[in-house]
Amino acid sequence: MDPDRARELLQAERERIERALAGLGHQDTGNLNDRDEPADAGSDLYQDELDAGRAENLREQLAAVERAEVRLEAGTYGLSVESGQPIPDERLEARPTAERTAEEEARR
Repeated sequence: MDPDRARELLQAERERIERALAGLGHQDTGNLNDRDEPADAGSDLYQDELDAGRAENLREQLAAVERAEVRLEAGTYGLSVESGQPIPDERLEARPTAERTAEEEARR
């Protein structure tokens, strides 16, 4: 894959993840009669836990972008970290942070 195209894809992925991270954190809408009812606290707790899980997943995705950027600078972007085999451009277009070929990933 052309390094400029790879940088473009990785930058777009980074921006998508950072936007998603910035958008986490629920707003209290006061939907449950604006009272401190147990259901209200349960809803808040559920949303907080959901957001924490999403944030963890997004941070993992951001780390994958960072690893891909390091590989790009090292000249190994587009090669499997497992076997060194080329990762098809179509796969990298769909998933710019791919670290393995589709076959290797399926075996994991």
